[in-house]
Amino acid sequence: MSRLELVRQGFTTIEADTAFKERALSYLSNWLTHDDFLAYRPQIEWLIDSAKWSVLLDSFYQVLPFGTGGRRGAVGIGPNRMNLWTLTASVQGHCAFLRERFPNAKSPLQVVLAYDVRQFEDKRGVYNKDLPNPILHLSSKDFVHAATCVYAANGVESHILPADSKRFLSTPELSFAIRHLNAHGGLNVTASHNPPDDNGGKFYDERGGQSVPPDDQIMSDLVDKVTVIHSLPWADAVRTGKIHWLTDETHQGYIDLCRKQSMIPPPKFDEFRIVFTPLHGVGGMGAMEVLEAQGFRPIPVEEQMQPDGQFPNVTQSPNPEVPVSLDRAEKVAKSVQANLLLATDPDADRIGAMASYELNGGGEYRYITGNEIGALLTHYKLSQLTAQRRLPKSPIVVKTEVTSTLTGRIARHFNAQLADGLLVGFKYIAEVLWQLESTGQFEDVRGTPADFIIGVEESHGILLTDAMRDKDAAAAALLLAEMALDQKRHGRTVPQYLESLWKQFGYFRNDGVNIIMPGIEGKVHMTKMLDALRTNPPTEISGLSVVKFEDLRDENGRMGPLKGGTDAASRNFLIFRLADFVHDGHTLSARVVLRPSGTEPKAKAYIEVGSAPYTSSMSAEKWKSVCEAVDAKCKQLGQEFVKLAMSTVGL
Repeated sequence: MSRLELVRQGFTTIEADTAFKERALSYLSNWLTHDDFLAYRPQIEWLIDSAKWSVLLDSFYQVLPFGTGGRRGAVGIGPNRMNLWTLTASVQGHCAFLRERFPNAKSPLQVVLAYDVRQFEDKRGVYNKDLPNPILHLSSKDFVHAATCVYAANGVESHILPADSKRFLSTPELSFAIRHLNAHGGLNVTASHNPPDDNGGKFYDERGGQSVPPDDQIMSDLVDKVTVIHSLPWADAVRTGKIHWLTDETHQGYIDLCRKQSMIPPPKFDEFRIVFTPLHGVGGMGAMEVLEAQGFRPIPVEEQMQPDGQFPNVTQSPNPEVPVSLDRAEKVAKSVQANLLLATDPDADRIGAMASYELNGGGEYRYITGNEIGALLTHYKLSQLTAQRRLPKSPIVVKTEVTSTLTGRIARHFNAQLADGLLVGFKYIAEVLWQLESTGQFEDVRGTPADFIIGVEESHGILLTDAMRDKDAAAAALLLAEMALDQKRHGRTVPQYLESLWKQFGYFRNDGVNIIMPGIEGKVHMTKMLDALRTNPPTEISGLSVVKFEDLRDENGRMGPLKGGTDAASRNFLIFRLADFVHDGHTLSARVVLRPSGTEPKAKAYIEVGSAPYTSSMSAEKWKSVCEAVDAKCKQLGQEFVKLAMSTVGL
């Protein structure tokens, strides 16, 4: 029996769509016979001989799809894994997309390329360590060099760091560089905060953001049509003169832009103490430099400063969205009695923070969630601009649907226009800026990019200037530091500032609950779960009536007709708005949102419960009771909704 027949027989033991199995067999046949994949063959044959049917089916049943941030997933062998074929096929499609998008370009097509610190070491133990493995030790830098060779072969010029450079480009610096160099697009090889063995390629447009529908669908279709990948050897690509080395001038321009977001005079010599960690990523070459240049003296978490894609000294995940990832930084903060600690994720677009409960630092620290960072910075920047009489006549705040309602209430308090209800992914915030730039309006919001105040998403993403079009941890770190310093100067801690916002605008609790569903079986379950809730939505959740159900895929709904497959994927989004309820005479509101992640094998439920503002007639005890009721109901909603969702697929 041939190996392919063995696989066919093995696939009968897996519950999955027959079409998936047939597609996997087709791709497997190609990878086992085509010379382009010869180097992968020993590992594929070993997987077959070892009866790794689930791994094979999940690795070969599709080409790794585009998600909210591009193409991202586990590095591995097969079209549904990140490898040199997956990336270079995407780059070949990107070249076709650029030629189609700029048919009359007066100068050569140009892209800017960046990469993070990752290197594949098969931490999951998927492959045979005793056989040749072309993906072992494959780094993000290797991916970018391979991409550059494809761009050069297609006549597209690349701007990248020198081959011997020890520096890295953060995601926001890439966005800046594309605009600064008037490039036609860009590519970032990064998996952000994903596990060490993941990687990805995020493609950028000429505006420094990622394409939204229908443009991303056009590119996806062009990638699907790729049958031949044109590439040059690295040395030949360099000799073409189509590779340009990025200089310090571009980097300094990014640092200067971030510094321009400053709101207040810098700290005195020892007025304020900050601890900083890049969590083994590239944030030391952005956020930390900005803080230092602006007069802060960040104290590094030494064991986490070295760029290292294995993230050896990070607990659980190199992601500031995960509180435990900041445990070592918190230890350092306590030892030096810091007022604030800041962290950036591996590609330095997300910001994390903890703040001392004590005015002079030290003691216990409070973790600040992404929603809280967004609310604090929105209020702080608007209040500072108001006090300094620099607030635009038509200030604009932008946020995603799943970002806390608290940020929206703050924006409206300052009479700011609110671009709200956006899909998840910072590219949709960038799209608002483009619509303002090109048409002067976005839905009912009118103005120009000069009116832009802040863009916020719950997953620790902040943008403070229209001169970039992706979230930026460096400028966010500076504003967080200044906000905390300013509060100290007024005799208040960051937790006290946050408490004052709750009292003024209402107490909100936002929890995210992940429903992990890995592999092809997980994909089947996830699809069934979303479809079941879509066709038969619950009438109540945790004892609260569902007063409005919204399926963003509904073409008769507020988002109109679908613009293609990528749009359908992004709009796979269910919103359950629940009836208000009363606790101790105080009205509370709640909502639940469910969507599958575009970059990880999970569905995400976003739970929000909020209260009306504090009133002068309320006692401290009653306010505390209201806040505790919000917390309790949010936790209960999360638990009961996940049970309800999973029960739709018998889990």
